[in-house]
Amino acid sequence: MSDIIQLLPDHVANQIAAGEVVQRPASVVKELLENAIDAKATAITLVVKDAGKTLIQVTDNGVGMSVTDARLSFERHATSKIKSAEDLFNLNTKGFRGEALASIAAIAHVELKTKTADSEIGTHLTIEGSKVISQEPAVVPKGTTISVKNLFYNIPARRNFLKSNTVETRHIIDEFHRVALAHPGVAFHMLHNGSDVFNLPSSNSRQRIVNIFGSKTNEKLVPVSEETEILKIEGFVMKPEYGKKSRGEQFFFVNDRFIKSPYLHHAVNSAFEGLMKNDVHPGYFLFLEVDPHSIDINIHPTKTEIKFDDEHSIYAMLRATVKHSLGQFNIAPVLDFERDKGFDTPYEYSKKAPTAPTIEVDRDFNPFKEKPKQANIKFPFNRGKESSWESLYVGLKGEIETSSFGTTQQAQGRSLSAVEMEFESEEVTGNLFTDKETERGQTTFQLQNKYIISPLKSGMMVIHQNLAHQRILYEELLKNITVKEAVSQQLLFPLQLSFSKPDVAIIEKIREQLENTGFVFSELKDETIEISGIPVLILESHVVNLLSQLINDIKEEVPDSGFSQNDMLSKSMAASMAIKTGVSLNSEEREHLINQLFACKEPSVSPTNKPVFITLDVNELDKKFM
Repeated sequence: MSDIIQLLPDHVANQIAAGEVVQRPASVVKELLENAIDAKATAITLVVKDAGKTLIQVTDNGVGMSVTDARLSFERHATSKIKSAEDLFNLNTKGFRGEALASIAAIAHVELKTKTADSEIGTHLTIEGSKVISQEPAVVPKGTTISVKNLFYNIPARRNFLKSNTVETRHIIDEFHRVALAHPGVAFHMLHNGSDVFNLPSSNSRQRIVNIFGSKTNEKLVPVSEETEILKIEGFVMKPEYGKKSRGEQFFFVNDRFIKSPYLHHAVNSAFEGLMKNDVHPGYFLFLEVDPHSIDINIHPTKTEIKFDDEHSIYAMLRATVKHSLGQFNIAPVLDFERDKGFDTPYEYSKKAPTAPTIEVDRDFNPFKEKPKQANIKFPFNRGKESSWESLYVGLKGEIETSSFGTTQQAQGRSLSAVEMEFESEEVTGNLFTDKETERGQTTFQLQNKYIISPLKSGMMVIHQNLAHQRILYEELLKNITVKEAVSQQLLFPLQLSFSKPDVAIIEKIREQLENTGFVFSELKDETIEISGIPVLILESHVVNLLSQLINDIKEEVPDSGFSQNDMLSKSMAASMAIKTGVSLNSEEREHLINQLFACKEPSVSPTNKPVFITLDVNELDKKFM
């Protein structure tokens, strides 16, 4: 029998490795940005075209590479970060496996320009599909510029699995956030299709968070700080009132490396217990420093998962630290019965220096110059008489109404006159134990403020009120977007809303569809949205939540254009605007909801293809009692 096992060629092995390292354009961005950080760069520029499918270029002012290093950097398992197996447990850098550049070069056209500070001339290297096309001297500035073009050009199947440009851009921005937040001392600049997305100067952690997520973020942050022998925690958590239904603004960093840890996430959630609703998630930016020997980061291809030696202690410390910060800044209630809030220093005066009070004295004041004012007081009646209380009624005309007492009051043989007296009483609105829902002739009933029950000839029908209202709103919104006949209600005072730059850019893309639903935007700029009109179907107080949920839905998955995008917008807005579970409806509202539902084209299913109602036959009910 002949031998059947053989070694794979290098270019095939590199493509297989690329399947783990490079899953999408965002993976390339992550690897290149981390390489620039390891090169001790203080300014990094990221240029992206067509969501990274056409071009990803990273320019840094780091140490650069020599001619030999530039060539060896694209070989498999070639790295400057580690030299022995023991170094894997004492890592202070980002990349260390030596697979990133080799994997990227196997599936794209790569161009490298680099120069060290000591060299007079740099190196220009061109690689296509793991094959070196050219390597020649070039006049380039200090640092490194690497361009990745036509990603997955030689693996069309992988390219076909990429999502839309909007989704891929979101993933790139997520990776950019993770690197930029971990290194606030490094200046970052990001451009997409020629327009600025982020321009972040060198700053501290708090300012970096504000520069990325908008100026309004500053007032939402609560500082977190603690240092022990095994763990140091720094960072910020969001105030409970700014919690979101999505898990967007949640960042864990261990030794300046972004990680995902459901275990530590649970620790933060437990610290917010009792302060937030069940379906709302807190935002946090937490930086943990531990001994590199106590963690193992080489357990996942993307190095986003870490194994701790003593994770139970870290869980307890993290939970206690976050809870202490919430209590320290009066976010969480404090159980102290002796504490008087009246003595608390107002927040606006807490950082001001105390000033001595000024005292003014009237030196000409003499209390004996004039008679005391008390001598001129005249009492309206004589207190010495026995019937002094009766003198209060002297001069009053009218007779006392005796309807309440049944007799006419008299005192000491003399009849007293008094004004008519009226007694206030609460309006009687009905018997306390009478429920209007059970009046004779009622046709619909509400169960647990969630279901509407309507009798049928053959049994009864149970309608889910939230899903029913979603179907009604979905068809109406979709009609308004396509036919453009929506009615808008003008606001007396325009709404000023603050979002991050990427979020405002998302609203700008779907502005026309939103205006067709009834929104009127008077201004859209960097981090501010001004709304002067809203659809008649929603309340002014619900606009912020509706737009936030809409932005999150678009970030998750948005079609490119056309009817599919309108369909997604209608579904998202209908879910945000629909009647929620727990809302009580009166008889007229229930009847109106049912009539609207059965006027829809598809009343039996919700926009997400869930059943809106079910019917129970009398025979089915009879079987329950057999």
